[in-house]
Amino acid sequence: MPSNKLVEQLTADGYKLIAGLDEVGRGAWAGPVVAAAVILPAKKIYNIRDSKLLTRKEREKLATKIRRAALNYSIGIVDVKELDSMGIGKASFLAMTNALNGLRKTPDFILVDGFKIPGIDVPQQAVIDGDQKISSVAAASIIAKVERDRIMRTLHRSEKECRKFRFDFNKGYPSPLHKRMLAKYGPSKWHRYSFTPVKQPKLAV
Repeated sequence: MPSNKLVEQLTADGYKLIAGLDEVGRGAWAGPVVAAAVILPAKKIYNIRDSKLLTRKEREKLATKIRRAALNYSIGIVDVKELDSMGIGKASFLAMTNALNGLRKTPDFILVDGFKIPGIDVPQQAVIDGDQKISSVAAASIIAKVERDRIMRTLHRSEKECRKFRFDFNKGYPSPLHKRMLAKYGPSKWHRYSFTPVKQPKLAV
């Protein structure tokens, strides 16, 4: 289970506003990459954990708790067109930067899942598997995952071209059905053409 130990150490060192950051959608073949930045209060929110370990119902329930309890949170989104223009690595960093910039107050310190964010002035620490170790990073993963899943379900409902890919189930990730439909019909405008299996869909199956 994630903990607040590192945050408590940073607080003891004089940092007051400590944000956790994470992104979701890096491995999807369609849809945006979405990140969240979350500043949690000292009070513990029970059952926070890596969003990948939760059911949809658990994630959505926890996301509501996090949004209500957080001192501040923000979401950053990079759409498919922009993602394709810069590549998924830079797009992931941009989504996290956008989330960070959306906070009402700039945090004193940030904890990032995986790798440091280039080009920002805020002190930061990257933590491998941070969404499994740090409560605020796990909270960010939940907020980002719930938002991205909502976007993909909305695409499925509102865009007829998307329905055959079943984004409501696979959220743009390469499920067997998604691969078959991609090979049969080719990509939609919401697919990531910078990804080789999307650009050459016959390779997907």
